[in-house]
Amino acid sequence: MRRLAGRVAVVTGAGSGIGRATSELLARRGCDVALVDVDEAGIRVSAERVAATGRRASLHLADVADRKRMQELPEEVLREHGHVHVLVNNAGVTVGRCFEDHTLEDLDWIVGVNFWGVVHGCKFFLPLLRREEEAHIVNLSSLAGFLGLPMQSSYCATKAAVRALSEALWTELSGSQVGVTSVHPGATATRILRASRADDAESVARWADRLERRAMPPERVASRIVWAIERNRMRVLVGPETRLTDWLKRLFPVLPHRLLAGAFRRTVRRKEAS
Repeated sequence: MRRLAGRVAVVTGAGSGIGRATSELLARRGCDVALVDVDEAGIRVSAERVAATGRRASLHLADVADRKRMQELPEEVLREHGHVHVLVNNAGVTVGRCFEDHTLEDLDWIVGVNFWGVVHGCKFFLPLLRREEEAHIVNLSSLAGFLGLPMQSSYCATKAAVRALSEALWTELSGSQVGVTSVHPGATATRILRASRADDAESVARWADRLERRAMPPERVASRIVWAIERNRMRVLVGPETRLTDWLKRLFPVLPHRLLAGAFRRTVRRKEAS
């Protein structure tokens, strides 16, 4: 997009983490922002941050997995802002269990948010984006979009699906006024682990503490998202571990999985011994 000033952006999962940071940065670049989340308290805080930049924020309580609600959302945003130029499909959840221990309800939940949420956003907002002289869709995938991780099988599956969908959309919309970007962050200090479904809450809390201390801040991902919108990039890798994994997978497709499998077996043995 040649300019962001005066545009309208829709951001899902805007109540915290990458969604909040992206909303605030887009506002600093001159966008009004429609904030979408199931967490009303969270998007109120995000709205205050957008308002502090001098731009307008609207609040939209919505579960991205709810097809009927997402079908209503574009007209709701139009009534508030009159246009939609940027869509950031960011909302996401995870399940911290081995696949054998997943329930079908776990799978319905994560596929509903991580995959159907992106599908709903793209499907229902694309007609509005088509009306504008320039527009952009950003879909949040992950390092897990091209690397299968133990205890994260469903998360990896949904993020790989988001990557593939984004690539297909980019191809179909190539040459039009609508750009598409798939974003692949590595470890990011967000609340996704704390909100995950897992059997060992104590272990999850420890991992979340460690992640929040060592992972990159969501503002770094937000800056790459805005960079990608302005430059119409198809794919953006964020973080050194993501770039390293991408190259390892290209050069040695099986090696990263052998390393992960060895580490996972050692973890299981330690747990059994204790």
